[in-house]
Amino acid sequence: MNQVPRQNSPRLEVSNLSCVFDGTEVVRGISLSVAAGQVMCLLGPSGCGKSTTLRVIAGVERQTGGTVALDGVTVSDAGLHLPPEARSVGLIFQDFALFPHLNVAQNIAFGLKGRGPEVGARVEELLARVDLKGYGEKGIHMLSGGEQQRVALARALAPRPKVMLMDEPFSGLDNRLRDGIRDETLELLKEEGTAVVLVTHEPEEAMRMADQIALMRNGHIVQQGAPYNIYNAPVDKAAAAFFSDVNVISGRVDGALTDTAFGQFLAPGFADGTAVEIVFRPQHVKIDFDRGGRGPNPTVSDGVPARGMVERARFMGHESLVEFRMDFNGEVIRATVPGVFLPKKGTAMWLSLRREKCFVFPAAKAS
Repeated sequence: MNQVPRQNSPRLEVSNLSCVFDGTEVVRGISLSVAAGQVMCLLGPSGCGKSTTLRVIAGVERQTGGTVALDGVTVSDAGLHLPPEARSVGLIFQDFALFPHLNVAQNIAFGLKGRGPEVGARVEELLARVDLKGYGEKGIHMLSGGEQQRVALARALAPRPKVMLMDEPFSGLDNRLRDGIRDETLELLKEEGTAVVLVTHEPEEAMRMADQIALMRNGHIVQQGAPYNIYNAPVDKAAAAFFSDVNVISGRVDGALTDTAFGQFLAPGFADGTAVEIVFRPQHVKIDFDRGGRGPNPTVSDGVPARGMVERARFMGHESLVEFRMDFNGEVIRATVPGVFLPKKGTAMWLSLRREKCFVFPAAKAS
C-alpha cells in the first residue's frame, strides 16, 4: 500500500534503529532527524557503529529493529526493505568507487536513466558545478585525487537524491586540498537541498562541516546537538576528551563542593563522599609568573593558583604547549598559550583555571 508523505516531515528520519550481527548488537537505539540542506555528522572512534548505521540507511544492510523514512515515507522497517536504488540516496565513500574503464562523463551518467539529450545536459551541468568543465572525455586515471572526489560527488548528485550518505569521503585527500574540497562539497549539497549524513572519526572535520553532531560510542549515540553545544557541554569525560586534550584532577564531594589545590569547585547533584573528576582543556589554564602575578594570558583570573614546574615547552605553529609537573600531586597539567611562549624546563610558575570552562563528572570506576 502506497504511503502518503507526512506534512513538514524531515528529509530523513531514523527511529530506534538496531542491528545485530552474529549475536552481537553493533547498533542500538539510533534515532536521527535530518532536514533538507542540513548536515548530520556521525562522529566516533572506529568500530562504534557509524558505518553500519550509514549502510542501514542506504539499504545495503538490513536492520534488526527500528525504521528509516524519507520525506515521511517509510523505506525500511521490520517488514519492509526497499533496495538502495529505490531509496533516492546518494553514496560517496573514501575510495570514490569510480569505474576506471569509463571516462568522466560516463561515470557521472552511470546512475541516470536513458541516453538522450537530458542526460548529456545534466552531466554538463554537474561538470560545471564541480569545476570540471571540459573534463568529460578524460579517463579517471588522468585525474588528481581532488578531481576524482569531484567526479564522485557529481555522480552521486546526478539522480538528484534526497539524501547523501558520505563515509569518510575526504580522508584520502592531501591536507592542502581537503579544506577547500570539503567547503565546495558542502556548498553544492546545500544548494541542491540534499540532506547529508557524514561519517567521520575526526572531530575537527565534524565541527567544520556539521549542523548537528551525533557522537557515537559502543553502537549508540551518547550525545547529539549543534557543534558549539556538544563541545562546550560534553555529557561525560570521554566526550570532552574526544574533541581535544583534557586535564583531569580528582576530588571528593562535601556539601556540594569539591576541594582541590585550585580551590573549591561546585558539584551540585553529587552525594557527599562521591569521587569526582574535574575536567578542563589546556587552553583554559592561566599561567602566572608568581602567585599574584600576571602571566602571558592575564585576562583570566579564577580560583586559587597552584604551583607547577615546567617539564616541557613546544611551539605548535599558532600556539605554545607547556607541560607542568604540579607540586600538589606530581601529575602533569598541560596548558596552551597563543603565540610563542617557551619557558625553560624547571621554571616554577603558578596555574589557575577558568571555572566556567571546567566540567565535573563522576570519577571513572576502576576496571
